[in-house]
Amino acid sequence: MHHYLFSLIFFAALLGAVNTVAAVPEAATDFSRAQLYEHLPGGAGSSGKRGKNAFLQPAANLSFANKLDFKIGESIFAKFWVFSPSSTQASDGLGPLHNARSCMGCHIRGGRGHVPEGNWPIDNAISMLMRLSIEPQNEQQRALLASGEVPFIAEPTYGAQLQDFALQGMPAEGRISISYTEQPLTLADGTLVSLRMPSYSLADLNYGPLHPDTKFSVRIANPMLGLGLLEAISERDIMSLAEAQERSAEGISGRPNRVWEHSSQSIVLGRFGWKAGSPSLNQQNSAAFATDMGLSTPLFKDAYQGDCTVAQQQCLQAADGRSAHLGGLEVAQQMSQMLDLFVRNIAVPKRRNVADSQVLAGKKVFYDSGCAGCHQPSFITEQDAADEQAGQLIWPYTDLLLHDMGEGLADHRPEFLANGSEWRTAPLWGIGATAAVSSKTEFLHDGRARNLLEAILWHGGEAAQSRDKIINIDGSQRAALLAFLESL
Repeated sequence: MHHYLFSLIFFAALLGAVNTVAAVPEAATDFSRAQLYEHLPGGAGSSGKRGKNAFLQPAANLSFANKLDFKIGESIFAKFWVFSPSSTQASDGLGPLHNARSCMGCHIRGGRGHVPEGNWPIDNAISMLMRLSIEPQNEQQRALLASGEVPFIAEPTYGAQLQDFALQGMPAEGRISISYTEQPLTLADGTLVSLRMPSYSLADLNYGPLHPDTKFSVRIANPMLGLGLLEAISERDIMSLAEAQERSAEGISGRPNRVWEHSSQSIVLGRFGWKAGSPSLNQQNSAAFATDMGLSTPLFKDAYQGDCTVAQQQCLQAADGRSAHLGGLEVAQQMSQMLDLFVRNIAVPKRRNVADSQVLAGKKVFYDSGCAGCHQPSFITEQDAADEQAGQLIWPYTDLLLHDMGEGLADHRPEFLANGSEWRTAPLWGIGATAAVSSKTEFLHDGRARNLLEAILWHGGEAAQSRDKIINIDGSQRAALLAFLESL
């Protein structure tokens, strides 16, 4: 009942009538005090828990029954899968080629993935993935891409993703090798910042050479908080932002990614992933089971979906974990549903210091620099969303649209409609809890930015003007901006 009353207050205060449909709230203009309910970025579901498990908390407005299911979903998120055949028939079917043995292995404590440290085999790339694709090679592949049913054409030997682990006795596909070049940048006030430019290569390729036109894209795992609330944002509201940006003279022009939804067999709005390549949490979760761990699900029933290619016969011929009591799958329908419920209801931590004078000054710098043009501060979720997510005022700081981020961040690899320099605006809520959850701060799609200032300075393309404003402000304004971001 609490979250329903919460929603009514929001609608009355912000929209003038409780029956008004969801809309994008007006931007802030008064920076002398915090906005109403700004301290609750996840609406009534916001969590007061901090620390290393801040991104594993259930939404505060979750019902008692759903909290029990949430814990079951969390256990599925954390469980280690094993190879087949196995004495357990509820956790087998891993791989045989795979990137991780659990969801938690990539999304560490529900947070970001990390960049490998040291040299092989000191560390591994468990929470970093290397996506692979090629340009279409014939009319059939060009037609398939044009249909919108696939995001890209997978590399023919190694597939859509490099798997760096394998069943004992089977060679893994290969390993990611990373080196960095430091690039010094002097800000207007004389502050020297060093940005690290990554260079990637693949080593120990065990199934032959890659296609000569292979495109690579490295990704670290995204944090898991507030995803159900992002799913509950109206498509109408997202499109209204795209239309407003198109009309503006600010040089910002976000656009939606249109992606293939397997459940409806249709093209819909993309919301999740670094390039907004997935339309729903169920599809995002199912794809991770399939590609990252080689597990079959109700949505992707092939035991080797996204894992083995025709060039990897040992992988194709290995035993799998499909069982009759699991509905002929490795991840049964009920397990998939419990995981979806868990992911949908991970809470966003409450904000700290929203009324602090330095934080408010930094908020003004954020707006004055144009950052809010892409990092849309707030939405009101749809009234017909799932009960816990319905009619909530939320503060995710994203428009869920694709933006050209410039050559410096480009991976030169398309995904559905996203081109090689476009990325979805990353949500900023919870970003101040990153160090506590992940024990380090590594930002952007490949973790190259070691702190928030570096992440800002990597922005280019549509964000170049905002970046340049940050370069040219004085140290006290920059400190205020970072204090604001740390408060999120």
